[in-house]
Amino acid sequence: MNSKIRTEAVDYLFEAILQLKNKEECYVFFEDVCTINELLSLSQRFEVASMLREKKTYLDIAEKTGASTATISRVNRSLNYGNDGYDMVFERIKKKK
Repeated sequence: MNSKIRTEAVDYLFEAILQLKNKEECYVFFEDVCTINELLSLSQRFEVASMLREKKTYLDIAEKTGASTATISRVNRSLNYGNDGYDMVFERIKKKK
């Protein structure tokens, strides 16, 4: 894990996020914390990761999400060489369904 992000401020933010109880509370909180573009960028990356796991092509992903090939490549790098955060969350979503 990247030690540069492990700060008291980030810990405090994550504690706040863990207090959210449902999707509506997430909307309320994240609309205050993020700009619309920041939130849309995060959701785009998450959608890109999902499509990469489904073995979609970069072209298909770019067409559906509007993500640049650079963004798709960065997300792909995280999936392949990151901390498995995407996989952890996707597995939990899958189990919940």
